[in-house]
Amino acid sequence: MKILILTGKFGLGHWSASQSLRQQISRDFPRAETEVLDFFAYAMPNSSEALYKAFDLLVTYGYGLFNAYYRMADRLPSDTHFPLDRPMLDKLEELLWEKRPDAVIATHPICAGLVSRYKEESGDRLPLVTCVTDLSTHNEWLHSRTDGYLVGSREIKERLMEKGVEAGRIHVTGIPVKEEFRTISHRRGGGERRLLIMGGGLGLLPKKDSFYDALDELPGVRTTILTGHNQRLYQRLSGRYEHIEVVGFTDRVWEYMEQSDLMLTKPGGITVFESIFAELPLLLWEPFLQQEKNNARFLLRSGLARAAAKEPEECLAAIQGLLYDDRALGEMSARMRARKRELQAAGLARILEAMTREAEVCA
Repeated sequence: MKILILTGKFGLGHWSASQSLRQQISRDFPRAETEVLDFFAYAMPNSSEALYKAFDLLVTYGYGLFNAYYRMADRLPSDTHFPLDRPMLDKLEELLWEKRPDAVIATHPICAGLVSRYKEESGDRLPLVTCVTDLSTHNEWLHSRTDGYLVGSREIKERLMEKGVEAGRIHVTGIPVKEEFRTISHRRGGGERRLLIMGGGLGLLPKKDSFYDALDELPGVRTTILTGHNQRLYQRLSGRYEHIEVVGFTDRVWEYMEQSDLMLTKPGGITVFESIFAELPLLLWEPFLQQEKNNARFLLRSGLARAAAKEPEECLAAIQGLLYDDRALGEMSARMRARKRELQAAGLARILEAMTREAEVCA
């Protein structure tokens, strides 16, 4: 079987989920040949990098505009056609003819929509699985020719069913994370406290020196800050503080999670589930993107995280209020462990195999 995973690099989440899916399929379905492809780079080889940079600028400096568009788009019917669909569909048809996959997994909503429309117009029964990379039921993910949805929680499944998606097409797998996050063995209690701070791939972290000065003075605390691709912040903080380790972009985040008692972060979908599988308690910065606001609401309602304000003084108070509280940390880890058990983490291979058999029968 040949499986094609279509994605885009709008942020690191979609790409990371795709790589984790490939790893999981290789583990559970060794007969499969799996390829991850950035469809936007394929379809727009001369302009995809500019598109990604423009997106990064929008979510960093124009997130109010982005949120307004996101809310408006959720009111549009699923399967809405857009002006650029036709040239993108032509490129998709070219790609599918070249690759001849037995199934497609989409980890970006535009890719899911294009494959669904291709199936509608061509009559092709190619199985399409959409992996929703946030705790979201946004209409951009919902398309009539989708054979299966991989979602992050039972609550999302219930809300999709309310929108008319058949229960049998929705599979609660969690948002995909690398195998290394599933096998973490934490240090627990005693001695020095370990705080991990992440700002995502763009390294969106506080700018004020006073925040880092106060962190460095927390008694009995060792802090690690992952600055992602924010080289300016890395250079400004690196080697400056006695109790703060500063790390640039790394693809081995699980090693830092394994050493930590608490993580302060923004609630991106991938990071949320890396933490759940790692059973690492979360403290969340107040989010500014709508998808992250949705993720934060889920975590706070489920007791898997606590909130931290943007203001440095209030954020530091939230850190101190949780990092030294062994009972609260233990309860949050236990809830994550229970949530992890509910996820059908090993079911993806069976889902793909069943859908492919069905497509062959119907062909």
